[in-house]
Amino acid sequence: MKHPTHRQPRCRQNRLCDSISTSLARLLLFPAALVVAVPAAMAQEQQEKTTTLDRITVTGSNIPRTNTETPSPVQVITRQEIDRTGKNNVAEYLQTLTADGSGSIPKTFGNGFAGGGAGISLRGLGAGSTLILLNGRRMATYGLADDGQKVFTDLSTIPLDAVERIDVLKDGASAIYGSDAIAGVVNIILRSDFTGAILRGSYGLSGDSDGSQRKATLTAGTGSLADNGWNAFFSLDVGKSDAVRVSDRLNRKWIGTGDLRPWGFTIGNSQFLGGAITGANLNGGGSSPTGSLFDPATGQLVSLPGCSQFSNITPQDPNGGCLWDAGKFRDLVPEEKYVNVFGRASFAFGDNGEVYTEIGYSKKDTTFRNTPSGVSGGWGYPGGPVNASSGDGATVLGPTHPDNPYGVPVRVRYSAFDVGPRVTETNNEFMRFLVGIKGSWGDWDYDTAYLHSSTDLTSTRTGFLRYSAVLCALGDPNCAGGVWNIGQGAEANPQSLYAYISPTIDARAKSKLDMFDIKVSRSLLDLPGGPLGLALGTEWRKTSNSLTPQTYTDQGDIIGLGYSAYDGTQTVYAGYAELSAPVLKSLELNAAVRYDKYEGGDDALKPKVGFKWTPVQWFALRGTYAEGFRAPNPAENGNGGLAAFSSALDPVRCPDGQHPAPGGTADDCNARQIAIITKPNPALKPEESKSYSLGIVLQPTRTTSVTVDAWQIKRTNEITPSSTDSAIAAGDVLRDSNLLNGVPGTGSILAVNTAYVNASSTKVQGIDTDIRQDIPLGNAGDLRLDLQWSHISKFDLTEDGQVSKYAGTHGNCDVTNCIGTPKDKVNFGATWNYQAWSISGLANFIGKMDNVGEQGGAYLAKYEDGTPVKKISSFTTFDLSGRWAVNDAFELSASVQNVFDRIAPLDPVTYGAVNYNPLHYSGAIGRYFTVGAKYTFK
Repeated sequence: MKHPTHRQPRCRQNRLCDSISTSLARLLLFPAALVVAVPAAMAQEQQEKTTTLDRITVTGSNIPRTNTETPSPVQVITRQEIDRTGKNNVAEYLQTLTADGSGSIPKTFGNGFAGGGAGISLRGLGAGSTLILLNGRRMATYGLADDGQKVFTDLSTIPLDAVERIDVLKDGASAIYGSDAIAGVVNIILRSDFTGAILRGSYGLSGDSDGSQRKATLTAGTGSLADNGWNAFFSLDVGKSDAVRVSDRLNRKWIGTGDLRPWGFTIGNSQFLGGAITGANLNGGGSSPTGSLFDPATGQLVSLPGCSQFSNITPQDPNGGCLWDAGKFRDLVPEEKYVNVFGRASFAFGDNGEVYTEIGYSKKDTTFRNTPSGVSGGWGYPGGPVNASSGDGATVLGPTHPDNPYGVPVRVRYSAFDVGPRVTETNNEFMRFLVGIKGSWGDWDYDTAYLHSSTDLTSTRTGFLRYSAVLCALGDPNCAGGVWNIGQGAEANPQSLYAYISPTIDARAKSKLDMFDIKVSRSLLDLPGGPLGLALGTEWRKTSNSLTPQTYTDQGDIIGLGYSAYDGTQTVYAGYAELSAPVLKSLELNAAVRYDKYEGGDDALKPKVGFKWTPVQWFALRGTYAEGFRAPNPAENGNGGLAAFSSALDPVRCPDGQHPAPGGTADDCNARQIAIITKPNPALKPEESKSYSLGIVLQPTRTTSVTVDAWQIKRTNEITPSSTDSAIAAGDVLRDSNLLNGVPGTGSILAVNTAYVNASSTKVQGIDTDIRQDIPLGNAGDLRLDLQWSHISKFDLTEDGQVSKYAGTHGNCDVTNCIGTPKDKVNFGATWNYQAWSISGLANFIGKMDNVGEQGGAYLAKYEDGTPVKKISSFTTFDLSGRWAVNDAFELSASVQNVFDRIAPLDPVTYGAVNYNPLHYSGAIGRYFTVGAKYTFK
């Protein structure tokens, strides 16, 4: 599915686009030591004839070179490889890479802080540690930070038809590109010129006849830079995807229902089955469509009547609750509409100069439906935690409320079916403008440009409940908004009441990037193995990120909705130098250093060195050492704060992780969702990293290529909320009133207080293998086989002196989606080309995971009989695609994803999906068909 770094001989002549050029006119401000090698080299140059390098720049280096194989491992992905998968956009494809891991952000995670965006997380170190480039330069980040903290680049703003190739640098690269390139770099390279016109269209539909995707693309260009002195083209990409509800997958076992009892789980361990009355004293749970009240005499929850009117779940709760299924309301796939545009124009001048400009625009609207809001619970805001379940802030029915049979104020649990689902609409506009000039001046090649990029995002929500209005409408008979009748009585409520208790709320997010850079490069002298290459450059960059909080969340007045807000600006000055020295025909050395200075803040000086030794033509040994950093972003050290949700085990209600405390139940030993309140910290220092790679490149025949790279990344000074477990152990928590045998401080955890700190370190290591084999079939065409295998041997997090080992487990659940860390991911592809036909098959394998938060930890879920759920099974899908060139101008295509309709393994502790792990998304949606056509105008 992907090219290895070592390309076959016939591939080496492919024209490669220019990659990153970083920097601005502050070079003179940096120490002369940065370029100490230059004076001596230039003196020698006067005595020796230098060699001019070809203008080929590879991602991960700023020095033009005559071949594409560098000491760093770079995976080169062509348009053909993307097309054969049937994926509709760049983000969906990149999230199938074997190097993608925990912290990846799928578009299906519509109820997260970064809903509507999509990001990739190389090596599982988070989307914020993977640098995304477009034509070698940065883009403005997505308006919403993932988990309210991690600023990342949205991959869904790029028109797929404009993509020429994608380079994935699986190595630390801060010495070349600066901050964020800790885990690697994804460089999306668009067409640099185009003549003619191509019209594409496609239509997709699931095997259940839903989830349709319509897409049309027009790419057109005119002019030749060589013949006319100019070229201009644009690519327009429009599409619409329909939503798929969880309930639309009732035929897919646990995918379409929140009720896991048929598969051996309890009601309490079915996290998407609401309404149960739980606890040994029947004093827990109970948020149902009928409503349930705490009997003032016994303290037990008692359900109000009318369950059959709202729910068809059978059997019902033996404790008298009204069970209901979250799948009735929740989206499996959100609705999405988008327009992406990219345009480029270039004008030649002089012998080899070029003025160029790029313009990009994207508008995307995403709608995600989620379950109705409850009227109680725990959440946080800057003023602290809110407890609407018990104590003075509990939501109660007033003594005269028509649904209160007790005649005194009583605490209530209610899921507001009459209000309807919570709906989040995200409207995001992205723009990018670049103007630059490049060429040669004497022996120097130069490239300089100004870039402006921005996003403007609005998140609008309906169906959420305003806490103060709910307290009034349920507890005060003279409430200005009226009395809210719940359950069976809700039909009598006027629309004006719903406008009062559930107003439309919104948030506004903006990000902006302005950058000016200049780089120069040349060959200095001839070494035995070729020319000594030098690159110098500077960069000025100013970024800003701001998010106004969702309406009323700054007051803690929206039930169950976390708070997120930030505002900050960063100005960076940088300079770099790089040398590439082919000291022998068989040995190339490379070194780079970059200095970044943050205005009013920290600075970073980061080196990188590498080598490639080729003792024989068919074998090469390569290796790198690099240091990297990630500067704190405005969400972490600016103005604002975060109140989010995560999962945690409770050491009070389950002391040994296996057996509940007296008065508890087995469900108390399962991980539960809690609110996490986190404050920004202006004293944060940058995260830092050291990475190593050592690999071999084998090409025993013209048609065979193998690369194997061992790698390790150690990230220190990590910016993270202070330990949730430590805060729980220290008692810095808010607990509910469902006490164990009346013992104070034993209620279920509702919220935990934390702050951002430089507190942890992570060491990740593994092996990447990439194998390609071409098989000529004579008159029967040719067959190409390729395999990528990423194996993670270690993923260790050290925090507060404790080491958590995540490789092969469901952890780390402190990152997006709690998708876990499978040790193995494999993609295997086969493509047969015969005359006008091309047929491809792709197998995707994700290894099993132990169902523990870390190696040696307690199991995260148990069956009804008390035995643990020991693993999340491995998952394999197979995709098939084909193309037929009807004639020189017209092409038809078709693809089937998940051909054998495999069902995603059951994951009872998933976060961000319903009973399946987001890694296994294709097994949730099921078999999916796409047909397409392309017409090329001559």
